[in-house]
Amino acid sequence: MFSRRAGLACRAKLWPWLMAMALGAGVPAAAGPTARIPGFSGAEAMALLRYQCDLGPRIPGSPGNRALQDTLLAQAEQLGLEGRRGCFQAVSPLTGKAMPVCNVVITIGGVEEGPALWLGAHFDTRPICDHDPDPERRSLPLPGANDGASGVAVLWQIMNIAADTRPPRDVVLMFFDGEDSGRSGDPEGFCLGSAHLVEHWRDFGSLLPAERPRGMILLDMVGDADLGIPQEGYSLAHAPDWTAEVFGRAAVLGLPAFTQARGGAVYDDHIPFLRAGIPAVDLIDFDYPAWHTSADVPAACSPASLEQVGRLLVDLIYNP
Repeated sequence: MFSRRAGLACRAKLWPWLMAMALGAGVPAAAGPTARIPGFSGAEAMALLRYQCDLGPRIPGSPGNRALQDTLLAQAEQLGLEGRRGCFQAVSPLTGKAMPVCNVVITIGGVEEGPALWLGAHFDTRPICDHDPDPERRSLPLPGANDGASGVAVLWQIMNIAADTRPPRDVVLMFFDGEDSGRSGDPEGFCLGSAHLVEHWRDFGSLLPAERPRGMILLDMVGDADLGIPQEGYSLAHAPDWTAEVFGRAAVLGLPAFTQARGGAVYDDHIPFLRAGIPAVDLIDFDYPAWHTSADVPAACSPASLEQVGRLLVDLIYNP
């Protein structure tokens, strides 16, 4: 039985320097068995995190949400990658009103045959700061620097790197919408985008490839300046081998943010994949004081934290 843990910003244009930086990320290298593993810049990922926050709230159906979708797809097109968007109508559990939910999936083609690696993060932000210590701020929309933008920033940087240095095998980047619009105590009201994506996984026209992946890795709240990622409970219970492989790789790389400790079970975007029999691990630091508060801003995040997570993914991609 899956249950969610308790309760579980100004507008800006994409400046030319940011786009140039994003397009130039990565370390050029020849693909193949002797390819050098690219580096990962936490500073560049942090700039992408700030860019998202500058769009304002990314609530489903909002201008900021749509602008981020469009930017990710435009970036994929410029890099010569396959980017697709799939939208559906849902009812917001918080407002009872209809809202569009749009997933974005970007595929990076590898140079060899073999199962793909699926990587995901939600890009929407919560409509309210319901855990804010100041009651007057609880109706404000969440800035979503860590809870939303951090995972997207890492995947965005991965997209830039892998387009320049093609990976050995396919990598599928999944950007989920509608993750954080649920009510506390109602887990099924969360993770709307990922649930819809998996439900229609093998339908005609699905955004996802029909072949079963090597595994799925979810990034959620991975930018905390005091980052500590334990082994999430549902991941351990339902995908123990894949969880051990991912955390074992972090140990080999000497990444201190990843621990062998067992963490709590969190209802998150990996749950629909686990239900479908796909090995999935949730990389999440739920010990985050600014969770669902107006303090979830870029200042609470760190380039060093983003870099540790990015280094792990790059190694898993280029050493499959």
